[in-house]
Amino acid sequence: MAEQSCAALLLPVVGNLSGAAAGAAASFICGRFENITTQFEAVSAQLTDTASAVDTTYLLFSAYLVFSMQLGFAMLCAGSVRAKNTMNIMLTNVLDAAAGGIFYYLFGFAFAFGSPSNGFIGRHFFGLKGVPAPGYDYAYFLYQWAFAIAAAGITSGSIAERTQFVAYLIYSSFLTGFVYPVVSHWFWSADGWASAFRTDDLLFRSGAIDFAGSGVVHMVGGIAGFWGALIEGPRIGRFDHSGRAVTLRGHSASLVVLGTFLLWFGWYGFNPGSFLTILKSYGPSGSINGQWSAVGRTAVTTTLAGCAAALTTLFGKRLLSGHWNVTDVCNGLLGGFAAITAGCSVVEPWAAIICGVVAAGVLIGCNKLAEKFRFDDPLEAAQLHGGCGTWGLIFTALFAKERYVNEVYPGHPGRPYGLFMGGGGRLLAAQLVQILVIAGWVSATMGPLFLLLRRFGLLRISDDDEMAGMDLTRHGGFAYVYHDDDSPGDGAAGFKHKSAVSRVELTTAGNGRP
Repeated sequence: MAEQSCAALLLPVVGNLSGAAAGAAASFICGRFENITTQFEAVSAQLTDTASAVDTTYLLFSAYLVFSMQLGFAMLCAGSVRAKNTMNIMLTNVLDAAAGGIFYYLFGFAFAFGSPSNGFIGRHFFGLKGVPAPGYDYAYFLYQWAFAIAAAGITSGSIAERTQFVAYLIYSSFLTGFVYPVVSHWFWSADGWASAFRTDDLLFRSGAIDFAGSGVVHMVGGIAGFWGALIEGPRIGRFDHSGRAVTLRGHSASLVVLGTFLLWFGWYGFNPGSFLTILKSYGPSGSINGQWSAVGRTAVTTTLAGCAAALTTLFGKRLLSGHWNVTDVCNGLLGGFAAITAGCSVVEPWAAIICGVVAAGVLIGCNKLAEKFRFDDPLEAAQLHGGCGTWGLIFTALFAKERYVNEVYPGHPGRPYGLFMGGGGRLLAAQLVQILVIAGWVSATMGPLFLLLRRFGLLRISDDDEMAGMDLTRHGGFAYVYHDDDSPGDGAAGFKHKSAVSRVELTTAGNGRP
């Protein structure tokens, strides 16, 4: 039919030829045209496949970067605790990833992104059944799993040096399999009730903008850690009899710095990678204005926020304590990253510097409050991720730029943007709702879980085990092997193996002999 229609159109053009010649000429031209059309369709399909491959490669590479943050968390945690608990904290980081992988595969991904669903929780893709599906490929699962275990890793730092190993397994599985996925569904799924990605019925005509997870990841992990640390109570010796804080320093500033730089590196997958795709133009073909440029801008805002927070912490702590403390600077840097994570894609670089400066102040202030109320968090995780994550959501509501908001969250002309940028207060209202519901949800789920663990004697280790260190009493030996003869006094690592061993020597209740 197509050939007849084409020939019929061409016959008047070749009408000067004889009837047979005219028909043959028309058929030849139409045949060539069909060949060109077929070749064009094949090339178009190849270009589409290439675009999908480029975007999938970008997402997978971003997932690998985010996963590398687990190594950063492990090193940061190891350096921030005392040497006698090094093996314990590193093992918990390994199991955050392992247990989180199984439970996110079985339940978490479905609760978070199982579409179609209601606004509260997803209901498809359990055990990845039905994957791949349009918009939900294996690469997307891997990327989201890396985020889920990051939230669990945050919590493990808050309850370090005094928590039973079984408690880590229980809370980590519950957090990655249920608590965190529900929050990510609310704010990242197109079906979520407060998501900025909804096609209609947006919260305050805006939806909550939490691009890479200041609230979804950092607040969730920080608030869960807050309840764990609060319910467990402080470590032995953290506060003296009069209530004054006693510093229990981590054993390796080198590991802290190593972990910080690894986290910094991984954050380039955490924030820029949250675009999920890179091959997307924001303007006419050939324009430099595309998602690739937004990815670069997001990497810049992330960098500047961290740098500003690090410098502010450096001089702020110098004024307060009289020291240039590398550990404090590393925590300040990470606080800046946690804060910029929500608005990294929709703010200008100059605004990111403001974000970092304020984030450093928030962290210092939260640490002062923690000391005042005798709250003990060895890694300052609740203050850093919970406090700075909260500030990040508010910052986004104040400084989000209209053009960037419409590019990153298209389809809703006139969408509210930052209050200080002339966009009104609707986005701020949505962000405040997000803060409140995350705090309420995590408190209502993780708080009772930690209370139940304490009630059944599964939360905190004994005083004797805590004094001796969990590496020796629970994990079969210290992380660092050396002899007291090679390191007189307190030793290079600041502790004595011999004295630790004598405190946990096994005896019988009857005669006191081994």
